[in-house]
Amino acid sequence: MIATTLGSGAPSVMPSTGWLFEQVLLVDDHALFAQGLAVIIQQESLANKVVIVPSVEAATDSLVHRRGFDLVLLDLTLDGEAGLSLFARLSGHDGVPPVVIISSSDDECTVRAARAAGARGFLAKSASRAALVRMMRAVGQGQGYFPGGVTPLDADVPLTPRQLDVLSLLAQGFPNKRISQSLDLTEHTVKTHLKAIFTHLAVHNRTECVNKARRLGWL
Repeated sequence: MIATTLGSGAPSVMPSTGWLFEQVLLVDDHALFAQGLAVIIQQESLANKVVIVPSVEAATDSLVHRRGFDLVLLDLTLDGEAGLSLFARLSGHDGVPPVVIISSSDDECTVRAARAAGARGFLAKSASRAALVRMMRAVGQGQGYFPGGVTPLDADVPLTPRQLDVLSLLAQGFPNKRISQSLDLTEHTVKTHLKAIFTHLAVHNRTECVNKARRLGWL
C-alpha cells in the first residue's frame, strides 16, 4: 500500500520477499507518476521500501540525515529546480547511494549532462516496464545504465569533474546563472571554469566550445 502524501510523510511500498534494493528514494514532484512508479517497483520486487520526496532539498535532508537508501531515482526538473543540483548538495558527504536520472527529456545532451554530473544511469519516463527492471538490475549489480550511444567519458579528458559538469550544462544552452544554480556554484566560479575550458579547447566563445568538445568526444 502506498501513502498518498508526498514529502516527509514518506510514501512507501512494502512487498514481501526477494528485494533487489532495501530502500529507494524517489525524487519527483509529480505525485501520480511517482506513486505509479512505486507500484511497479513493488510489483517487480525491486525494492522493499520506496520513499517519495518532491524536491532536491527534501532529498538532501533524507540522504544526509536519514540514510539507509540504496538507490536514488531523480527527476531532472522539480518545480523549476534543476534536479542535477542534488549532486552538488551531496558533494563531500560519505555513503551517497547511486543516482539514476528518470526524465521526460532524453536527448543526448541531457543524458550526457546527467552522466557528467555523476549519475549511475538514465531512464526516460517513456521507457517500458521491462527497461525499468533492466536498469535497476544493472545498477544493483554495480553497472551503469544509459541509452545507446552514451559512452564512458574519456579518462584522458584534461578537465576536472566540475568542469565537465559545467561543459555539459553549457551544451544544453544553460546561461551562467542557471549553471551556477544547478551546480550550487557562484557565477564567478562558473566563469572561472568556463575560462579554463575555453583555454583547454583554444576557443573564444560558447558555440565554438560546445562544437569542439563534441568533435573531441567530450560530450
